[in-house]
Amino acid sequence: MTPDDVHPADSHDLIRVVGARENNLKDVSVVLPKRRLTAFTGVSGSGKSSLVFATIAAESQRMINETYSSFVQGFMPRMARPDVDVLDGLTTAIIVDQERMGSDPRSTVGTATDVNAMLRRLFSRLGEPHIGGPQAFSFNVASVSGAGAVTFEKGGRETKERRSFSVTGGMCPRCEGRGAVNDFDLTALYDESKSINEGALTIPGWSMDGWQGRILRGVGLFDCDKPIADFTAKELDALLHQEPTKFKIEGINLTFMGIIPQIQKSFLAKDVDAMQPHIRAFVERAITFTTCPECDGTRLSALARSSRIAGRNIADLCALQISDLAVWVRDLDEPSVAPLLTALSETLDSFVEIGLGYLSLERPSGTLSGGEAQRTKMIRHLGSALTDVTYVFDEPTIGLHPHDIQRMNDLLLQLRDKGNTVLVVEHKPETIAIADHVVDLGPGAGHAGGEIVFEGTVDDLRGSDTLTGRHLDDRATLKPSVRTASGSLEVRGASTHNLRDVDVDIPLGVLTVVTGVAGSGKSSLIHGSVAGREGVVTVDQSGIKGSRRSNPATYTGLLEPIRKAFAKANGVKPALFSANSEGACPTCKGAGVIYSDLGVMAGVSTPCEDCEGRRFQPAVLDYTLGGRNISEVLEMPVSEAADFFGPDQVKLPAAHKILLRLVDVGLGYVSLGQPLTTLSGGERQRLKLATHMGAEGGVYVLDEPTTGLHLADVDNLLGLLDRLVDAGQSVIVIEHHQAVMAHADWIIDIGPGAGHDGGTVVFEGTPADLVADRSTLTGQHLAAYVREPARA
Repeated sequence: MTPDDVHPADSHDLIRVVGARENNLKDVSVVLPKRRLTAFTGVSGSGKSSLVFATIAAESQRMINETYSSFVQGFMPRMARPDVDVLDGLTTAIIVDQERMGSDPRSTVGTATDVNAMLRRLFSRLGEPHIGGPQAFSFNVASVSGAGAVTFEKGGRETKERRSFSVTGGMCPRCEGRGAVNDFDLTALYDESKSINEGALTIPGWSMDGWQGRILRGVGLFDCDKPIADFTAKELDALLHQEPTKFKIEGINLTFMGIIPQIQKSFLAKDVDAMQPHIRAFVERAITFTTCPECDGTRLSALARSSRIAGRNIADLCALQISDLAVWVRDLDEPSVAPLLTALSETLDSFVEIGLGYLSLERPSGTLSGGEAQRTKMIRHLGSALTDVTYVFDEPTIGLHPHDIQRMNDLLLQLRDKGNTVLVVEHKPETIAIADHVVDLGPGAGHAGGEIVFEGTVDDLRGSDTLTGRHLDDRATLKPSVRTASGSLEVRGASTHNLRDVDVDIPLGVLTVVTGVAGSGKSSLIHGSVAGREGVVTVDQSGIKGSRRSNPATYTGLLEPIRKAFAKANGVKPALFSANSEGACPTCKGAGVIYSDLGVMAGVSTPCEDCEGRRFQPAVLDYTLGGRNISEVLEMPVSEAADFFGPDQVKLPAAHKILLRLVDVGLGYVSLGQPLTTLSGGERQRLKLATHMGAEGGVYVLDEPTTGLHLADVDNLLGLLDRLVDAGQSVIVIEHHQAVMAHADWIIDIGPGAGHDGGTVVFEGTPADLVADRSTLTGQHLAAYVREPARA
């Protein structure tokens, strides 16, 4: 066939982006091949996510949403068109990101992936004794029944009939499907020596000055001027346990419920790990969680647990490791449900194939790491019959041991070979190496990035003079000598999750790396037996809580000394220098933009005309410190602010100390007032690290600190870890990156496999000994990674 004979439909084989300006992108134009794997590289904050997620994927999803009726769009997320001139050749985008899965305490791996739904259907067909339909095995459905007279119109006449209904659900009535019950420590809820009006209630967010106080005074069920210690049994019961009851208070119909039902409804509706720190501290202080004695933590009613297939009930199967469950399903020979068994078996095999065979279906989804959550989301796409789809991945190798990365690479290529376009934001050279096309953004981060510095093949990237090209073939060397431990942290009989009574001594005063394949038990060992001890500061992978009003200055506590310094220099109140308080522009309420809600269409935000996006009242901007107003200070990059508040200029030690820590973790380019919502995953983790570096503690625990870090930034991180150790701290790092392993003074390798195949210490010693030994998977991969080992 000659080029002239090409069908017009076959000519659309490119995605064209012209003039992209989202976040820090500087009029970026790029052409991407369809049905190929394209890797996007560059330092953290260079604009990769802005181009891939905020521009290409966002516009694809917005255009798909617009194909639905206005009524349906009203129930969907509303998206504004990205700031880009032309986007051409888009296909349907499926985003597989690192966002943690729902923190609902009833959400598990099984419910999040529909495996539970298939198992429930299986038990409703084959379970003996037969107890009902699929919902009879669901811990999210309660058993209810009722009867009564129903009045309705029929043929123009009113008719009364007696109706009854019954729903058989699988929810345990004692714990309501949570698997745990809670007991309240009443001394943490109130001070019984005070009256309610004197502030006896000690619950976060409860104040007698607002509606809460007006309701408590207006219900008339107890005396708010009497100390709680003097309450009658009836008054105390009303205060603590009153069911939702309507009252007319100050002419308004309001609902009052007791303290304990209110806490259960507001605080306990979320997973404890997903709460804000002060709420979490209150919950951990006031409430003790114990395994439900009625269902033994299975969440299911006795009726649901009574039905069995081949001797096992649904709770037994959900507790199995998924790789073992896959074997059990394969051995089940029931032609009557053959299609269901096939679908269930394929989904379970996908878990094993993707490296998550060590999980169980009962595992709460909120406890999955970012990498595990991302791979769990991938499962529903692996067996999909869809082709010509754009799959967008955000660092799919996060949380993966080098042994597991090859498996992930095979899955990405499998999706591409089915005729899909695969776009991957990635830092790991092993995954960049399999790309058909590479787009490198930079040259720096933040304002110094946002440009395309390279486009082409992996081989051409190696020969280019970009930061990624120069570091692509970096290989670490083993240290010629290692530090000597000053003591040890003893761990004895650790048995959290899959650990098998592990005894290990973690050396102090050195850099210790805990490694092993995904699911081997690294986090269980450190978070279960080390984190939480006195003097241990833990920087984990949990997300940063914050709205678009939050920024590095507010998150790190930096704004507090700056506001006080402005107030002292100008003889006014510190609250004037907060855009969330008295200093806020009255027009935009300190947001800097005006939001217009357009119903089912995407809302529009426009810069506030009164403050021109500066967020403060004009009068506030007349006050200066060192010749700069508060808005100009918040626009400064961290590195510039560190000089500004240093000893040679404004001399503000409290602010200078925090700024130096931010520079230390490689965030010198980030503006003080940049919204947290615009920071990349790697930037957020380093922001947390900088904040925790100021905490009092002799032992730092870091959970995969190389997450989101460019190859060039890993050296800076190692320098930071060395400075911490040299300053007398002990640093324990859970990590897969070979460069960090090679730099360690001591390595603890957990394995040999994942799930019930792991949970033991398979190696303890120096990196050089691990490479020489090569008896573990980690040792083999580290040996292949490093240059000739240097001997002490």
